[in-house]
Amino acid sequence: MTRFDSAKAIYARFGVDVEAALTAAADTAISIHCWQGDDVVGFDNPDGGAGNGIQTTGNYPGRARNFEELKADLLQALALIPGKKRINLHACYAVFGDGEWVDRNRLEYKHFAPWVAFAKEHHLGIDFNPTVFSHPMMKDGLSLSSPDEQVRRFWIEHCIACRRIAQRIGEELGDRVLNNVWIPDGYKDTPADRLGPRLRLKDSLDEIFAEQLPNVIDSVESKVFAVGVESYTVGSNEFYMSYAATHPGVYNLLDNGHYHPTEVVSDKIPALLPFFDVIPLHVTRGVRWDSDHVVVLDDELKEIMKEIVRNDALGKVRIGLDFFDASINRVAAWVIGTRNAQKALLMALLQPHTMLKQLQDNGDFTRRLMLLEECKTLPFGDVWEEYCRRQGVPTDERWYDSVMNYEATVLTQR
Repeated sequence: MTRFDSAKAIYARFGVDVEAALTAAADTAISIHCWQGDDVVGFDNPDGGAGNGIQTTGNYPGRARNFEELKADLLQALALIPGKKRINLHACYAVFGDGEWVDRNRLEYKHFAPWVAFAKEHHLGIDFNPTVFSHPMMKDGLSLSSPDEQVRRFWIEHCIACRRIAQRIGEELGDRVLNNVWIPDGYKDTPADRLGPRLRLKDSLDEIFAEQLPNVIDSVESKVFAVGVESYTVGSNEFYMSYAATHPGVYNLLDNGHYHPTEVVSDKIPALLPFFDVIPLHVTRGVRWDSDHVVVLDDELKEIMKEIVRNDALGKVRIGLDFFDASINRVAAWVIGTRNAQKALLMALLQPHTMLKQLQDNGDFTRRLMLLEECKTLPFGDVWEEYCRRQGVPTDERWYDSVMNYEATVLTQR
């Protein structure tokens, strides 16, 4: 008997079908963010770097500088990650022809057709995001909520263009594309007017979402605060939750780095499930604040995946990642973070959720606690290794050798 066979037998004692868990894990897509590969710089202003609403730290060698390099880095990472994958694009990753450039409010599908060809070739889905930061039209830290009509009009046009691009991507891939609007608008110090910016943001969003696009899943993403907007964020959780609740077809994306430290997204998912048929999710790791560290296999990640699985919500929650670390090997960061998300997902699929729910409903809290604790030491590692083997990726830390070889032969030569 192999270690995997032994693990299957142990899980079966708890009523867990390991084969069903492996199948479900393989069929659940994780949307992997392209911006880890180049420090959120993008292709439309490569000399400008991140800023005006976003910040990346570190200077590890080998940052991708163009479409070909970013594709190569992604492929290196994807070859080491099990499961079904999507790629999550920001609009600043438009691919321009020789001598071509248009500003963000004039972007078209043709600027992302190379990404679609890449996705088709490698059997990937695509998600999309307007890039409302790192641009001169961020005036006084404001975009869609700006009192300047010219500024607001530019960003409205950009977001409308992005929704149309997402629609065309969905048509080309025969899929629905999550198109997520996040803006960094806010104030560093106490504002004199908290309502005005939110009324302007509401009007902007109404115009952006007016066109019906069947291949687009629209979402808005809240945040507590950020560097430079410590005192007030226009797009707060309360604002966007209210907007999504009153605008059918628009959803409030949950990013687990965008809330107060005592709030957890794992609790928010089942709170939203009775009301929304789609819950967009960004998985990250905040350290003291929304610092977008590489995802690790921590308790909250495990709880997030448990809530998705135990509530039969794999078809409702759109799982995506959002982190960027320029202080370590960027390809390794992708692999570490995504494999951890996959591990947490598989762990959740290997829990005896039906049994645990019955114990809770029966008031048998002692047995429930005992079972929860015993499950923590079940032989998950043996099942994970079998999952990776079936997916054709390294089963253990030896994937790192491949990344280091890629660094020596490719990244350090840039």
